[in-house]
Amino acid sequence: MTQERFPIVAPETVGIDPERLAALIQRASREVDEGLLPSAQIAIARHGQLVAMHTFGQAQFQGKTAPATNDTLYCVFSATKAITSAAAWMLIEEGRLDIDQPVANLIPEFGARGKEAVRIEQLFTHTAGFPNAPFPPNVFLDREKRLEFFRRWKLEWEPGSRFIYHPSSSMYVVAEVIERISGQTYADFVRERIALPLGLKDLRCGLPGSEHARLADIEHVGNAPTASDYEAAGMPQPPETEVTEDALRSFNLPDVREAGIPGGGGTMTAAEIALFYQALLRDSESSEGPGLWQPGTLQMAREIRSGDLRDPLFGNLANRALGLMIAGDEKRTFRGFGHGNSPESFGHGGAGGQIAWADPATGISIGYCTNGHDRHPIRQARRSVAISSLAATCLLEGP
Repeated sequence: MTQERFPIVAPETVGIDPERLAALIQRASREVDEGLLPSAQIAIARHGQLVAMHTFGQAQFQGKTAPATNDTLYCVFSATKAITSAAAWMLIEEGRLDIDQPVANLIPEFGARGKEAVRIEQLFTHTAGFPNAPFPPNVFLDREKRLEFFRRWKLEWEPGSRFIYHPSSSMYVVAEVIERISGQTYADFVRERIALPLGLKDLRCGLPGSEHARLADIEHVGNAPTASDYEAAGMPQPPETEVTEDALRSFNLPDVREAGIPGGGGTMTAAEIALFYQALLRDSESSEGPGLWQPGTLQMAREIRSGDLRDPLFGNLANRALGLMIAGDEKRTFRGFGHGNSPESFGHGGAGGQIAWADPATGISIGYCTNGHDRHPIRQARRSVAISSLAATCLLEGP
């Protein structure tokens, strides 16, 4: 059981306010209680230890309905990007990967069709210039097909000149970089160098068939907002991307689950997320969890590298580091953080409202997962901000 593998400590022992924690847990269950989401799971950690883990509702598991439990696995979608990136940080720390070099130096096949100028760093910051490059997820494990897609891709704009979110394309390339340097498959590298050393048994990028019965099926819920809904909220209507309902539902298919898509196919519990982020706080005095990266590596990885580039939808600073978003200024809620997060908070959420971040100022980290993908992104965003805001302010007051 998850709770047996990750003992849960009394919140006061690590400086968490029990009443504030209870309010957070209640908020995390609201949409399940109201019947909007089929299931959800939340975990909070500090000082390397879990202080709470709760799972609500029921889910479809390979088409069969059953209660969701703390052993239920969830696909965390783009929250996977932080894990893929952290794997690459290890190669940077070891002096085996130079992020200033062109990608084509390591993957000559990638340099075709004008992509020879794309640098490794730009893959992490969504400034590489090929956000909409097509790639069927179920062919990721076929090396030759993977490289053939790399050859076909072409640039949409000059690398480094714009920030446009790359939902999956750039992380496929990062995974190939990891494989070329390490000599291991991407899935094995993540498993052997990150998941198992941290004791995160259920963190995988590529789920074996024997575990599929534990993974909650993706379900879409709610109604999409109208143009007037966006106008009333003062928000522009987002453009359509590759993250469609059909694309998300494809993660219910065995071959896509097993592929372990590096930009969005990680599977785990909320506890794995929260404790993974505890390991990324090892350069902070407020964390005591196990560490795999040197403090200098973590500081390097969290350095904002997107400069003055802004997101095209809201016009806010992108605040992108090496595969992470940094909370930064007062617009941090647009980056998936809560009102109470410090500017140094870092993380990466995922489609459907998955939450994953850590705050060096408090030592708090959170994982929140759901298999219910709300068609109403405004409501989904408000839920994420509300949960993150409560999590960010869970500390006991006083000395």
